[in-house]
Amino acid sequence: MDKLGLIAGNGRFPFLLLDAARAHGREVVVAAIREEADSEMDARAQTDAGVRVTWLSLGELSKLIETFHREGVTQAVMAGQVKHKQIFSSIRPDWRLAKLLLNLRTRNTDMLLGAVAKVLADEDIELIPSTAYLEPLLASPGVLTARAPTEAEQRDIEYGKEVARALAAFDLGQTVVIAAQACVAIEAMEGTDATIERAGQIMRSLGDPASTLERHLTVVKVSKPKQDMRFDVPVIGVRTMDAMRAAGATCLAIEANRTLIFDRDAVRAEADVAGIAVVALEAR
Repeated sequence: MDKLGLIAGNGRFPFLLLDAARAHGREVVVAAIREEADSEMDARAQTDAGVRVTWLSLGELSKLIETFHREGVTQAVMAGQVKHKQIFSSIRPDWRLAKLLLNLRTRNTDMLLGAVAKVLADEDIELIPSTAYLEPLLASPGVLTARAPTEAEQRDIEYGKEVARALAAFDLGQTVVIAAQACVAIEAMEGTDATIERAGQIMRSLGDPASTLERHLTVVKVSKPKQDMRFDVPVIGVRTMDAMRAAGATCLAIEANRTLIFDRDAVRAEADVAGIAVVALEAR
């Protein structure tokens, strides 16, 4: 079986996918993004002979391709977040990535990663879904916690779904935070956890709890209308629960079969302790 290439961003996603691929007998060549990936990846290579790690900068697309060709990789997967704001950082793209960026109509996630996937395909490297080997972690439909959403939270979910889906259609973000059917915060480049944190700050800045808006926040996270499962798949985990608790959010709605839940038991336990309702909705 050919080696699997793993393009590793930040968080636990790359490690979960690495473990799952190794459990299926795949040798894995990790291209760890220096600006994002955890240094723990080196430790994995030292303890597992079936894992090789090469570190490269986000701008080194040519080095990525050369690494995979040298290692005999014909299939690759992206796992772990690469912050959208990195596009506008001081990272210097190599000639191949610079050419790709110049030819993009817009520099949103779908356009950029879709273009990278095409470059890889032209080099005989197939990019496969980021849920490969991790389908058991996809959310099943229904209430996932001890508490179901209240009627008020359900109204916020219904409103939030429409706002979030409109937002996701423009590839601006996938998360909105709602209070009393009013939109408190929408996600852009900052990511889900930062959006939730900002919503909490906004609500606290309103002062008197007797104001027009209720204190309770509902978070709605959706996939894109034509979600490409090769990259940017919605993910929640314990950090999401931490952010919600700190912000005073009481309900989270995600999409079933399109959202990965990391550390599911820990997520449920933390949500139940905090009185947070989590529900997975059937994708439209």
